[in-house]
Amino acid sequence: MPVRSSLLLAAALLAAAPAARADDWPQWMGPKRDNVWREDGILDTFPEGGPKVVWRAPVAGGYAGPAVAGDRVYVADYVTAADVKIPNFDRKEFSGTERVLCLDQKTGKEQWKHEYPVKYTVSYPAGPRCTPTVHDGKVYTLGAEGNLFCLDAASGKVVWEKNLKAAYKTESPLWGYAAHPMIDGKKLITLAGGEGSHVVALDKDTGKEVWKAGTQKEQGYSPVLVTEAGGKRQMVVAGTKSIYAVDPETGREYWSVPFAVDNGCVVMTPVRSGDHLFVGGYNGKSTVLKLSADKPGAEVVWQNKRDHGLSPINVQPFLEGGVLYGYDDDGNMYAVELPGGKRLWDGPGPVPGEPRRGAETAFIVKNGDRFFLFADTGHLAVGKLTPKGYEETARAKVIDPTNAANGRKVVWCAPAYADKKMYVRNDKEVVAVDLAK
Repeated sequence: MPVRSSLLLAAALLAAAPAARADDWPQWMGPKRDNVWREDGILDTFPEGGPKVVWRAPVAGGYAGPAVAGDRVYVADYVTAADVKIPNFDRKEFSGTERVLCLDQKTGKEQWKHEYPVKYTVSYPAGPRCTPTVHDGKVYTLGAEGNLFCLDAASGKVVWEKNLKAAYKTESPLWGYAAHPMIDGKKLITLAGGEGSHVVALDKDTGKEVWKAGTQKEQGYSPVLVTEAGGKRQMVVAGTKSIYAVDPETGREYWSVPFAVDNGCVVMTPVRSGDHLFVGGYNGKSTVLKLSADKPGAEVVWQNKRDHGLSPINVQPFLEGGVLYGYDDDGNMYAVELPGGKRLWDGPGPVPGEPRRGAETAFIVKNGDRFFLFADTGHLAVGKLTPKGYEETARAKVIDPTNAANGRKVVWCAPAYADKKMYVRNDKEVVAVDLAK
């Protein structure tokens, strides 16, 4: 074919091709589960009055962040007539209905909903904790009391369901099931609890158990990490009395290291930095392990070292250039050098206020060379995180805090970022916020 004809054909094919779709945000922490937003054309600062809210849609209570996939937004909530605001560490029964809502990504209009009755027995009983996971035409949701569903993403029809408490003869964690399930190949991985079933792998299409592993005092709240070390692919699980690794295909244990955390409260996924793993939990507990190079194994480098490390309880810290940035349970943001654990600086970050009440939170996502930080005050901030400090370059209110913690109003929700927008919810609405340049 002549060169001119080839060029004309190529141009015609390009013109006929649909525009490339931006990345979805189909699960907790985004497409690669790393809190990196890879879209271009995102604004650097906010217009006067803040970024435009494209749409608002009503929802009920919950902490579960939205997932965005295939022109749909999926969010889970809890409908109850009761006043669910009770003191931390307390349990009280509430009757209500958990729901999974599917909304149109462009308009917020409801496409379908799946709902089921559930009795809450957990502290902070506002609603589900886990961001839905959307994969291969299915959406997977885990409620606060262990109701695990696989739904058809287009229709909401139940493909399979499993009640983790009944299946594994266990009780709900104090703060509810909160470890976001993960797809690994043909398996759905989730923390279940019970004897020999701390973590389980289920066939993602049928719900049938593939393997189970581990016995811990409680389930905890930490999503698993899949990584490669010592010549093997390993699934690292932060439990309530130990950190351990299993073969992701069989559940066979590779290694285990003691690490006990008060109230079983490890919320973060283990973070890998080079040959080292960092895990932090409630009340000043944190540790660094070194992974063996020649075979699966790990040894303690340091553990619970005074004025070192980080104790995140609401939000995943972000690793950048060997430095970990995140919020401690004392309410301050820290920069922590790994693997040594030295604190380089601390401060309020994008959550102002003195004195610190504890559990101040900002959800950290990187876009290009800067960070978007959604503060629990309902503000979205843009800024730089470096070993020298936090520098804020823009700030705007995007949603009202509707829940309460430690005597102040908060909104604890991990946002989704897709189609040059931010999607975030409180206990009354989910909003789509335009962040296009």
